Amino acid sequence: MSKELPRVGYVVNFMLGAQSYPRYVILKFPGIDDEAAASKLIGRKVIWKTSTGKEITGKIVKTHGTAGCVVAVFKKALPGQALGTHVYLKN
Repeated sequence: MSKELPRVGYVVNFMLGAQSYPRYVILKFPGIDDEAAASKLIGRKVIWKTSTGKEITGKIVKTHGTAGCVVAVFKKALPGQALGTHVYLKN
């Protein structure tokens, strides 16, 4: 019996370096607690919905650390209000 992937995650932070990268976002999905499980999400599409119903789509491109976080690149930069809100895995 295979374990089903979670459908809803949340935005942890933007990628940071010498600058901030608002299109690159660190996501966390409940139930995914290690790098091996997080790597199964690479290539999946994610959607962030605004309060008015608009959708911004992105793609999971890599894992981030060993705690099960992933990095997604969105087509448009997410606003600061996106921190802590939900993202949804697309079918």
